[in-house]
Amino acid sequence: MDSFRRLDQLINRGVAVTVPVSDDGFCGRECPQPDCQKYFGIVLGTGLEGEDLPCHCPYCGHADEQSSFHTKDQLKYFSSVVQQRLSDAIFGDFQEMSAQINSRQDRSGLVRVSTKTTRSRRPKIHSYDEKKLETELVCALCTLRYMVYGVFAFCPDCGEHNSFQILMKNMEVVEKMLTMSESEGLTKEIKDHLVHNALEDCVSTFDAFGREICRVHASRATNPERASKLSFQNLERAMRNVSQLFGFELDNGLHENQSRAGIQAFQKRHLLAHKLGIVDAEYMEKSGDPYAVIGRKVAISTQDVHQLISVVKLLAKNLHSGFQRKATLAALSSKNTE
Repeated sequence: MDSFRRLDQLINRGVAVTVPVSDDGFCGRECPQPDCQKYFGIVLGTGLEGEDLPCHCPYCGHADEQSSFHTKDQLKYFSSVVQQRLSDAIFGDFQEMSAQINSRQDRSGLVRVSTKTTRSRRPKIHSYDEKKLETELVCALCTLRYMVYGVFAFCPDCGEHNSFQILMKNMEVVEKMLTMSESEGLTKEIKDHLVHNALEDCVSTFDAFGREICRVHASRATNPERASKLSFQNLERAMRNVSQLFGFELDNGLHENQSRAGIQAFQKRHLLAHKLGIVDAEYMEKSGDPYAVIGRKVAISTQDVHQLISVVKLLAKNLHSGFQRKATLAALSSKNTE
């Protein structure tokens, strides 16, 4: 008698478990690093194709085997499925053995043996819901769909940081605001408000981009701690800091008139944020604006913002490509020393 046929089959085949996904198709992941352990989601079947591809934490960048990123709930679910299937196999085997014993009775009728197989309860499957995340992203390089808390992230598939992609998307929004400001039927106050918001958003987006990408690459700076805390709200200071800390020029390819227009626009944003747009002596000194008058509102046109957008895009490309070059050189240097 093959006493444990079902159990042997289960052990030989193994237990295949499909990972549950959320209603919108996302599968949860969790960073295995003890000092991170943050949660994110991916859409299986998007992104890179191939076997044994690593997974990257979108928050800290840690890379490891895919199986290392299963969430605690998923591990409990896997364990509960295995326990239930083992229980079913063993219970089925004992039922079969009982049936065989009951069928082999003493024909004389002097001795009758009857067996019955029961179990107190069947192990339950651990149920859970994937967490709700804030931002859905699509990697510009490998097209992986993923979700994170916040905005900036490394792609869990290819490891590419999305800071430049986010900046370019936000620049599209700024350009749409400028288009809206030129719509017919708007009052001057609303048009000015849209233009001013577009300028502020342009500077704020570049500042956030610059801070994030320098934080990510701070280990490559001459002073990592300082590099991780850089601000990009003052354009001239940002140019000096990037050159000193990372060894490449932020304003490479920027013409003198573009540089002047960018510096003025950043100073105009400072007035809007801190002085309600009223010109002061500090603005006159730092901007070199020949048309400004102390005590009056600073003039901001759609052309100013369009020019600022082109400047910011060029600066962002320089910053992004500068770090890519440094990463490539570091990889080559490491390979040559092996």
